[in-house]
Formats: sequence, structure tokens, C-alpha cells
Amino acid sequence: MAGGSAAASALSNPWRTLLQRALDANAHLKHSTFFQLATVGGGGRPANRTVVFRGFQEHCDKIQINTDARSNKIGEIKEWPLGEICWYFTDSWEQFRISGIIDVIDGSNSDLTKLQQLEKAWFASSVKSRSQYLGPCPGVPVANDDHIKDVHLDPSAGPADAYCLLTLDPEKVDYVNLKSNQRLMFTRRQEGEESSDWMAEKVSP
Repeated sequence: MAGGSAAASALSNPWRTLLQRALDANAHLKHSTFFQLATVGGGGRPANRTVVFRGFQEHCDKIQINTDARSNKIGEIKEWPLGEICWYFTDSWEQFRISGIIDVIDGSNSDLTKLQQLEKAWFASSVKSRSQYLGPCPGVPVANDDHIKDVHLDPSAGPADAYCLLTLDPEKVDYVNLKSNQRLMFTRRQEGEESSDWMAEKVSP
């Protein structure tokens, strides 16, 4: 998702400008909205998976990701809320490694603002994407695919119980452009949760 409000708010800091340009330059490639999210798994082991970029939260740099509340990673993230994104754009040869704190937002949240964010992200997803949260629990063995065919979703219904929104609040961005052989390190000054004051440093690739 790389239009409108995202483009308007990309001017908030330098790495957002670079990321928006990369999204625009690679928009013709469906996989340009896919990136890898690494977290701390069970027993302290690394856990990595490919997820889909669902845009930025309004008025901030938090990156949104849809996921299933029943998956193992939810408990792991709640225990260790540290994560890093690795995002590579194949046409422009640009890589973004974005690390920060992950927040888990589900239907049990008592914060009204977060529940509104959850509902907004739910309805921003396609009906097909929403339908997957009505299926069986992830990782459970299934005999066939009949359970998928039987799923019916009311398009006007609110978020399913299994639907969960993850937001990653960036603290550090490592940017590499392989075409220009340029590498920039962006670090956020820790002056509060909503701080958007970033320092940039050019480093050796």
C-alpha cells in the first residue's frame, strides 16, 4: 500500500522519503510489498517469516502487519517485543533493515484508539484476506482443503477473533543502495514514544 497518505507523510523523516521512493519505483512488482520480519522465537531462537506491508499508521512511522492471533509468534512477541524487518526491492537494488518494538493489537485490547486502528486495518484488507482468519488454527494438521471452501465471511462484519494487527515502531533503519554503493544509518533519538527526530550517518557499505 503505497499511495495517498503514505506519500504525504513520507516527508516526516529522511528514511521514509527513501522508502516511499523505493515503493513507487517498484510498485509494478507485486512482491514489492512483501518483507521478512524477524523476531525472537521460543527458547531465544531466531524466528523469521515473510509478511505483507499494510501501510503506516496515521500520523506516525509505525509499520502495520496483519497476522493470526492464534499463531505462535504472538506469545513470543509479547514476551520479546523486539523485531527487525528486512525489505529488498529487486528493481532498484535497495535494502531496508528496520528494527524496533512490536505492539500486538487484538480484540482483547482495552485501548479504544487501538481497537479503532484494528477495525480500520481489518476493513482495509480484501475479503479474501479476511476470510483466512475464519479457518482452523495455524499449524494444526488438516486432512484436506474442504475447510477452506466452506468459509463464508460477511463483508460488513467486524474483525474476526483470530485477527491481529502488529505495529512495528522503528528505532533504527539501515539503508543500502547497491546501485550507488551507498549506505546510510538512521537512528531515532529517544525522546518519547512519538518522537520522529532522526539522525542520519553515512557509513561504509
